[in-house]
Formats: sequence, C-alpha cells, structure tokens
Amino acid sequence: MKSKIFFIFFFSLNAVLAQELKCKVKLNASQLDINTSGDKQIFIQLEQAIENFMNTQRWTNDQFEEKEKIKCNLNINLLKVKGQYAFSGNAQFQVTRPIYGTTQETVLLNYIDRSFDVSFAPEERTMLFNEQTFQNTLTSTLAFYSLIALSLDYDSFSKLGGTPYIDRAFNIATVAGNASAGPWTQDGDPRNRFFLVENLRNQQLNPFRDGYYTYHRLILDNFGANVEESRKQIIEYLNTIKQVSSLKPNAVIIRNFFDSKANELIQIFMASPKEEKQVAFKLLNSLDPTKSEQYRQILK
Repeated sequence: MKSKIFFIFFFSLNAVLAQELKCKVKLNASQLDINTSGDKQIFIQLEQAIENFMNTQRWTNDQFEEKEKIKCNLNINLLKVKGQYAFSGNAQFQVTRPIYGTTQETVLLNYIDRSFDVSFAPEERTMLFNEQTFQNTLTSTLAFYSLIALSLDYDSFSKLGGTPYIDRAFNIATVAGNASAGPWTQDGDPRNRFFLVENLRNQQLNPFRDGYYTYHRLILDNFGANVEESRKQIIEYLNTIKQVSSLKPNAVIIRNFFDSKANELIQIFMASPKEEKQVAFKLLNSLDPTKSEQYRQILK
C-alpha cells in the first residue's frame, strides 16, 4: 500500500523521489490548418513542456517511490488556431491506480475536457505557476488536473483523504474563473472543470466519496479473498450511488465513475450467479442507461 507519510517541513533533498505523478502526454495537432498553425516545432516543444510540468511539479510533502507514483495519461487534440501561439481543442485525462495483490489496474478518472485552450507564446514557455494567482490557462489547467488526480488517488486509499487537494483544485478553478471564465465557471457546460471539482466538494455527494474508498481499498484490493462478499458490497455501493443520484441528477463525477468503471463492473458481474446478474444489470442500466447494451453482456 502506498506510504503517504506526512512531513512537518518541506524536505527538498528528495524532490525527484517525492514528486507524485507519472504522466504520459500525447499532443495531436494534425487537424490544424497547415497554413495557419505556424511552425510545427512548437507542438513538439509544447508536448514536452506539458509533460515536464506534469512530472516535475510537487503538490505534497509526502514520500513517493517511483513505483508508487500516480499514473495518468493526458491526450490533447488541437483543432483550431485562435491566434499566434494560441489554439483550442479537447483533451482526455485518465488516471489509474493499481489493484493490490494483482497485476491489474483500475481507472480512477476518464474525463473528457471539451474546451481545452492553449497559449504558448515565448514568454509563457517557462511554465511558471502559483496557486494564488493566474498566469495563463494552460498552467492552471495542468495544475487543476494534477490536483484532481491526487484527490481521487487519496480518496481511494483513505476515506475522504483527497479533501485537501480538492480544496486546492477548487481554488485554482476560482482564480482562473475570475480571470478567464470559460470552463472554470458554473455558467458553461455542466460537465466542465467547475462542476467536476464542485461535485467533489458537494456535501450531498459525500456518500459517493465514502463509498469510493470502500470500493477501491476494501473491495478491489481484497477482491480475491472473498469474491461473493465483494460483489455484494459493490451492489450496496451502487445502491448508494442511486440514492445520491436522486439528490443530484447527472452529477459529472458520478457519470465519470461509470465512464471509468463500466468494463470493470461488467467483468466482475459476468461471473455472478443468475439472480445476482439480474440485480446488477438492472442497477447499472438505471444508473447509466447510455451503456445499456454494454451492460447486457453481464446477462450472458
């Protein structure tokens, strides 16, 4: 289990060891107009700068060995040129976590950002960042996702353990929203960054977060020890999600749970007895009807 040892002071000598994320970044600019996108070398530099930011910024004083770093993938598609050195598009941010006692991983987050703006003018390429001030959209976005990754990882290891990082991500969203609006505010897409972090802070959704810890640490990490009991506990958690969903319909963090876990849940319940298969399918179909045909695999 990941050792998350809190230090009273900043231990700078272990900066490389202590950095928390291991993020792979892939940037695709092939759909940009070749006549207006400018020097193609900029996209190589941009991809390298983003990956460097994600993998060298430190967000905690905790000790992370290399094998304990949080794995994530950031895939960026640039679709439009907005100006010199300025582009817009979309991105997918995925965070994974190992399932202990196995060689498998579970997806913690599989989030599509439909409004991913990038400005990479020469003066912005140092990628400086301060949580209390707004420098530019790119560094704020990368910092926000780094803290969301930490939030979900820590929530999966201890009950509500990600709260300090959720609060910091919310602060970044607030600062960026005051400076640039867009996906940082509640006036936009109901699945935008504001609502992602708002859901995690929302007291009505605490039962979801409590169960998030149970699902990962108490069920998945110990699944092989008692498979039948583990499946029953997952059904209990799905019923909890159903209750929470009635209070906050279409919450983005719950939608994202099923975007992340659908295949995993199908594999888990395909091995169930017939009656349990029916219960699981009915629950999943009601909670995530857009994947009804996928969940039907459980009944085979």
